[in-house]
Amino acid sequence: MRDMVYHPAIASYCQNTNEGNVIMPGRRKITGTKPLFGQSRSKAFNTTKRQFKPNLQNKRIYVPELDRWVRVKVTAKEIKTIDKIGLLEFLKRRNIPLKSLL
Repeated sequence: MRDMVYHPAIASYCQNTNEGNVIMPGRRKITGTKPLFGQSRSKAFNTTKRQFKPNLQNKRIYVPELDRWVRVKVTAKEIKTIDKIGLLEFLKRRNIPLKSLL
């Protein structure tokens, strides 16, 4: 069961998983990516704060070990990596249990 826990470092509530990991708000479960912040510059060199959002895609990936499809939300760069090395190896390199995707 997931529930919300208070995280004092960010003074906000976060999701708590069964494994004891806390999912920070704004971060993705698999990728760990979050938006970057910067400035837009006009021709007159005026600044405006903006966000650079990750290129997140919803993807269904077949896992032959489980004999089923798994829906994941990953960046376009990570889709290429998963196609190359496979989902299980990808999760293994990031120390993410497969159970967290189900």
